[in-house]
Amino acid sequence: MPLQYKEFYNERTGLTVGLKKLLFSKQSEYQLVEVYETDTWGNLMTIDGMVMLSERDEFVYHEMISHVAMFTHPEPKKVLIIGGGDGGTAREVMKHPSVEQVDMVEIDETVVEASKLHFPGVGDFDNPKLNVLYEDGIAFVKNVNEPYDVIIIDGSDPVGPAEGLFKKEFFQFCFDALSDDGVLTAQTESPWVESYYPSMKKVFGALDELFPISKMYLSYIPLYPAGMWSMACASKKMSPLSDDVLKRASSNTELLKSLNYYNPEVHRGAFALPNFVKRMIEG
Repeated sequence: MPLQYKEFYNERTGLTVGLKKLLFSKQSEYQLVEVYETDTWGNLMTIDGMVMLSERDEFVYHEMISHVAMFTHPEPKKVLIIGGGDGGTAREVMKHPSVEQVDMVEIDETVVEASKLHFPGVGDFDNPKLNVLYEDGIAFVKNVNEPYDVIIIDGSDPVGPAEGLFKKEFFQFCFDALSDDGVLTAQTESPWVESYYPSMKKVFGALDELFPISKMYLSYIPLYPAGMWSMACASKKMSPLSDDVLKRASSNTELLKSLNYYNPEVHRGAFALPNFVKRMIEG
């Protein structure tokens, strides 16, 4: 085994992480899932050679993709997570007292298997509110009969089984599967990596057409390409920057105590976009 893991996002430019040993490696029907013990970041999961999460920094992604949507909705009871096989997003969603049901639709059972074995602190798979379904998320959301309050699209990069998660047709299915005051969030890649621009523009163009409210927001994840990561928040009624949303976030002090990244100030500030990011999604 090499002493370093390397992920290149542009020619020979990328990320290097020191490795101690390989803990898990399995080629599923869909992708290669691997887990390494690293010298700095705890255990690290990769899918087809791309970083999905590490033990040390996973909280940033999972808190930001979850709580922005959950506080934007006035009382989220029923939540759909598409992807999210490591369990971290479901863990954060279920911290909200109003939640009664979480359906996590993960296409690849191998991701859940690896997480249960090597990231025991990430998932909350024994929580009775969580229902894990091993299905194609696109097909699932297309056939939803009972609407969801929140849909969170926690997929990988737009290649392989996750490619369809960046298309307008899929977001139309999501819109139709949401309640009248429904909220959607999704990961939408790094604004620093130009090869992501076409898929990012497609996502935000589709959301702008479908939803009355659609915004990009940012978080900072050390092991993702270039460190700056974008997410989308789309809503049928409530703006994520409304006073009511920020009051809800501020009032839930017990939940906030359990978090390591998200807070009401971060929520507001995450929607402040640098000019080069604005130009990318507008142009």
